[in-house]
Amino acid sequence: MTVFEGSFTQTESLRFAIVIGRFNDMVVNKLLEGCQDCLKRHGVDINPHGNQVDFYWVPGCFEIPLVARQAAFSRRYDVVICLGAVIRGQTPHFDFVAGEVSKGIAAAAFQSGVPVIFGVLTTDTMQQALERAGIKSNLGWNYAMNALEMGTLMRQVNGLGGSSYGQLTAASATQVLAGEVGRAIAPDVSSNQMV
Repeated sequence: MTVFEGSFTQTESLRFAIVIGRFNDMVVNKLLEGCQDCLKRHGVDINPHGNQVDFYWVPGCFEIPLVARQAAFSRRYDVVICLGAVIRGQTPHFDFVAGEVSKGIAAAAFQSGVPVIFGVLTTDTMQQALERAGIKSNLGWNYAMNALEMGTLMRQVNGLGGSSYGQLTAASATQVLAGEVGRAIAPDVSSNQMV
């Protein structure tokens, strides 16, 4: 039996899209700082003019899933990281936004086969959000760690060590279909869609 596990090394070739909801920017900017710090300390070039990380700013959390899905389906990225903050108010707006954002982000990952990291805080108060964005700890760091681990894991799962962006190469698919790999999910390589 083979064990596949992500790592936090060999990150130089991973590509990331970070989708950031601008609303509640005091919190979100701190999450972004934590995320960037983690990626940088693990060998990722976070320079926006570099070739490893692209930043997508959207108005609020509700818009995150659409852009995350488009980024994932572009096949330019190994991982999409979604950052935002939805803070409960006195109306049911929180419930609608938080629920739809979580469903949309999960759907983007499931449909594309690319890891889409849920880094959206959903808190009852601003104080709780600030605690999670740097006062007690910065969950932006954790979201980046999840992205590193999933990016390296999916490279193994999808490309059997050689391909990225949620796709098997034709040679890898041939190996899977020929039974050279114990257990795998093989895509329909003729249409580039996961089956």
